[in-house]
Amino acid sequence: MKKFRKVLDGLTTSSPGGTIGSPSCGSAAGTPTAAPTPKEIDVQETLVSENFQLCKTVRHGFAYQPTALAFDPVQKILAIGSRSGGVRILGRPGVDCYCQHESGAAVLQLQFLINEGALVTACADDTLHLWNLRQRRPAVLHSLKFNRERITFCHLPFQSKWLYVGTERGNTHIVNIESFILSGYVIMWNKAIELSTKTHPGPVVHLSDSPKDEGKLLIGFESGTIVQWDLRAKKADFRIYYDEAIHSVSWHHEGKQFMCSHSDGSLTLWNLRNTTKPFQVTFPHGKIQKDGRKESCKPILKVEYKTSRSSEPFVIFSGGLSYDKAGRRPALTIMHGKAITVLEMDYPIVEFMVLCETPYINEVQEPYAVVVLLEKDLIVVDLTQSNFPVFENPYPMDVHESPVTCTAYFADCPPDIIPILYSIGAKHKKTGYSQKEWPVSGGTWTLGSHTYPEIIITGHADGSVKFWDASAITLQMLYKLKTSKVFEKPKPGEGRAAELVEEDPFAVQMVSWCPQSRIFCVVGISAHIILYRFSKYDANTQIVALEVRLQCESEDVITPSENENNPCFSEPGSHSPQPHHQYPVSPGSRTPESGKDSIPCLKVKERVVRVPPGYQSDLVIQLLWVDGEPPQQITSLDINSAYGLLAFGNCNGLAVVDYLQKTVLLCMSTLDLYGATDPYQRLTRSPRRNRQSTSEFCMRGLSNFYSDSKKRIRTSYQSLTELTDNQQSVDMERSKSPTSDHVNGHCTSPTSQPCSAGKPRIPMGPEGPRLTRRGPGRPPFRKAQSAACMEISLPVSHTEGHASRRAMLQQLHGVTMYSHDEHHTTTSYCWSERESRENSFSRSRSSSVSSIDRDTKEAVTTLQFGESYGRKSDAFPTPCLWVGTSLGVVLLIPMSIPNDQEERMEEPVTIGPSGAVQMLKGSVLRFGFLDCMGALIQSPYEVWRDTNAPEDPDRPRKRKLVHFSPSSSQEACGEGHLAVVCSERQAKVFLMPSQSCLFVHNITESSFVLRADVVSVCNSVCLACFCANGHVMTLSLPSLRPLMDVNYLPLTDMRIARTFCFTNGGQALYLSSPTEIQRITYSQEMCDNLQEMLGELFTPIETPEAQNRGFLKGFFGGNAHTFDREELFGEAAAGKASRSLAQHIPGQGGVEGMKVAASGAVGELARARIALDERGQRLGELEERTALMMTSAETFSKHAHELMLKCKDKKWYQF
Repeated sequence: MKKFRKVLDGLTTSSPGGTIGSPSCGSAAGTPTAAPTPKEIDVQETLVSENFQLCKTVRHGFAYQPTALAFDPVQKILAIGSRSGGVRILGRPGVDCYCQHESGAAVLQLQFLINEGALVTACADDTLHLWNLRQRRPAVLHSLKFNRERITFCHLPFQSKWLYVGTERGNTHIVNIESFILSGYVIMWNKAIELSTKTHPGPVVHLSDSPKDEGKLLIGFESGTIVQWDLRAKKADFRIYYDEAIHSVSWHHEGKQFMCSHSDGSLTLWNLRNTTKPFQVTFPHGKIQKDGRKESCKPILKVEYKTSRSSEPFVIFSGGLSYDKAGRRPALTIMHGKAITVLEMDYPIVEFMVLCETPYINEVQEPYAVVVLLEKDLIVVDLTQSNFPVFENPYPMDVHESPVTCTAYFADCPPDIIPILYSIGAKHKKTGYSQKEWPVSGGTWTLGSHTYPEIIITGHADGSVKFWDASAITLQMLYKLKTSKVFEKPKPGEGRAAELVEEDPFAVQMVSWCPQSRIFCVVGISAHIILYRFSKYDANTQIVALEVRLQCESEDVITPSENENNPCFSEPGSHSPQPHHQYPVSPGSRTPESGKDSIPCLKVKERVVRVPPGYQSDLVIQLLWVDGEPPQQITSLDINSAYGLLAFGNCNGLAVVDYLQKTVLLCMSTLDLYGATDPYQRLTRSPRRNRQSTSEFCMRGLSNFYSDSKKRIRTSYQSLTELTDNQQSVDMERSKSPTSDHVNGHCTSPTSQPCSAGKPRIPMGPEGPRLTRRGPGRPPFRKAQSAACMEISLPVSHTEGHASRRAMLQQLHGVTMYSHDEHHTTTSYCWSERESRENSFSRSRSSSVSSIDRDTKEAVTTLQFGESYGRKSDAFPTPCLWVGTSLGVVLLIPMSIPNDQEERMEEPVTIGPSGAVQMLKGSVLRFGFLDCMGALIQSPYEVWRDTNAPEDPDRPRKRKLVHFSPSSSQEACGEGHLAVVCSERQAKVFLMPSQSCLFVHNITESSFVLRADVVSVCNSVCLACFCANGHVMTLSLPSLRPLMDVNYLPLTDMRIARTFCFTNGGQALYLSSPTEIQRITYSQEMCDNLQEMLGELFTPIETPEAQNRGFLKGFFGGNAHTFDREELFGEAAAGKASRSLAQHIPGQGGVEGMKVAASGAVGELARARIALDERGQRLGELEERTALMMTSAETFSKHAHELMLKCKDKKWYQF
């Protein structure tokens, strides 16, 4: 039992309106006031460092930038390689494994060792890798690095241990799969072609052994040369020289014909009896024009020629379409007899494979499906039906259907929520799929014992929101919500509203969900909030709209006081010359302001709409344009179903909405919330110029600037409907100043201050950067930012590059920056070393600001409703709103909410900012509340009730509230609770209501925290943090003792920063690529149980036997001779390869792989010993039988001799 004493109780500064926290826990800027007698807080902290371990669990989604495809026809598992060196191995639902090459080189080709539980990968760094798939987490057993030649093609015959490797020079090498050593047998390109050939044949693009004779190897060169090489005789059987370049070759199963695809869109069929010219030449998509010439066609990149017993052969190929049809989509063509079917695809085809019933190439293939790997999707087509339907994909491959812009992760949800969401979502599923089972059905997976309901929510660029069932490390789509249905579609010529909307006006920026009450809130990029209620019944409803005028009319300039350790106070009336107004608007009405300026960005539907079961919109809140300026994007949101309140903030201020009464309760600037307790001296700014100002804006950071920033920040702005990164160079813009970065004319670096001559600059809070003032015709945004599409180069080290954090954090909160004129010449301003130096904690709010041009605005960065003590004198907890700002200030706002249900719907809720202030280093990120026993206090909530359900007169529906009062279970400890506050630099634990700081911990000095959350792990509570330098940390609560600090991954792009989120149970997730979700765990318990939860990739299956070819077929030209590759390629016959040609690298193999290998070796020894015992036993039995026979023979001889003596002297007539 650890005892933590309140040593600072009462050492807080008194002020007329409330209290101001001390700058640090060791001293106070003021005189101590009378305090209650210190109490002992007994908290038994059970978490220790051994409870934590960080590891990846599973990756969901579609492999980003795929490059290769392979399929094991016996094990029925599929492998996909990617450009980043990743390999995804898929089997039945639940069997999903991700492997990563350490080099990160692109995967060129994949080859399964069919039914052997192994996979060969060929990478762009000319290295071959052998992966062991007989363990739950595959590992590399061997690697072979080619030093002098580049790998272009690989081929591994079925049931062979010799891999053929073609190279860019045209040579063919042979690798022993077991030892991963090169054979001395090499087919040199100059021996493969005729000596009279004057040109190099080009790289090897195809290798395959003849179905008729395994000793014949068909080699295809890019230039159009085809050679059949006799491996035994070491010479060419025939050579074919064709005018068009070859892309692929496919054999007929009898081995008498093969088909080639060419660069001119043609297919050639060759017969081995006559190789001087092709047996048949076809242009499947090349029509004859009027002048008699063929249309020019695109190359046919791959062709597969498959036979069937019950029908004519299938010829399936990709490409070959004519050039003259612009905008035609990529297609897969299926030629079956005379019928030609063209399947158009949504994305370019990367690779395809035809799935056949048999793994033997010399048998009738019987194709039943074709797997098509697209750039952004995976499709499997059913070949057994004439209309070629596609199979329903059981994997979550459509995470990126619209690019992901935000994520949320909820573990240990109410058990009934997943079935309900699934039943609603199942009604909207697509139809027309093949009725057959998904053909990729390999591996085994069972539901582990350590499972609980988990839900992942993804927000997307098109305004859609998807709910996913993430239980038991799987991912399954539950329900899809389209927020754009709330708004009217923008029509051309509607004035300002039409100009605002260009590409992604509905993009989801933030979500807030209460699983217990099923209240769901969505924040959009157009400064709108939609509140949804869940119902199992459809309804006719009219959407209620509230319009809020949250725009700061004055520039709040913050200047440092002369003595930074003693903040000055100013009168509350001097903060904002123009008051803020609220405009609750009924549907269809508008504000009394001018319609040109006081309008929202989007128009809400005014008519009654029919809404299906599921989430139904209850309220839409929109921020308005003011004086030609667009509303600032919303940076923080919290909703509480028990209170019926919703709070949100941006860089201008805070608003609180009563969504039960559909009214705005509070709408004021951040500065006005302080009242008389503002800890900084502020100067009002001279009246700003009207909307002709052409100033650009720059970003204000969450805390200090850094002087040692030398790294550059590169941002790819692009439409959320595209996934490929914008590759425009920014070098010319970067050259303007060593400390400024520009992308498309927009300031993205916190160390640059571009502006037009003579115009003041307008900085803003980092989590709510304000858009620059423009003329009335400029849209507030052009493209929304996707978490999937942002790439940023950030420092990994602790000592450089941190000034760019401001621009990164601006992107983190989803604000796209635009200047007044993208083509204006800009001038960069550098902060001096003195200004960028980190000052003491009790600095002025903007220690970097020293002039009227370097002003800042304070953004509301986090909000939290909860039962707390708004004032020191409070004896009982009351509903409160905790507010955190970008300058590290914590404000506490008490509220008075009627308890009775009828009064709640009629009486107003009163809110009175008390002025209670606490301060931390850096922007405030998260709040959490513990009771005095250290247990987590949940926010109160309303139990879900279906408002559209039929009325029951006997049981009227009433609001049922569940409260978690801080004092409900603390009779021994008395009143009070602990408040955990985490900022980007620091964490503090306060005791309420005295507001004294009990514990403080500086999380990081060289970086800053991006995400923080108070989570439950191992039946206890901790604070989990993710820093910009890639560290994942956990701190104990309430003592803030470091428990884990792991350098997990460097923050290389904004995608990770915007989508990283923690949840209970020691889990977290982030978007590892634009199309993939990576889940991780930091719990030792889950790491220990992970092996049990993962699926098995390999299952013991007997290899199907080859068909009996019959006597006549074998006699007349069937499979001729048995081919012993070992005899040809082994070291005894072929010798050793040159050591400089390739380098063997032994793989780690993994501990489990070693155990498997060891158990295999032990098993072999045991079997050998048993065989020896059996042999000895049989020999012993044989020896006994031999001895018995000898004894019997001796007895017989003796009896015969006695009989002979007895009858010796008798005459014949005596017998």
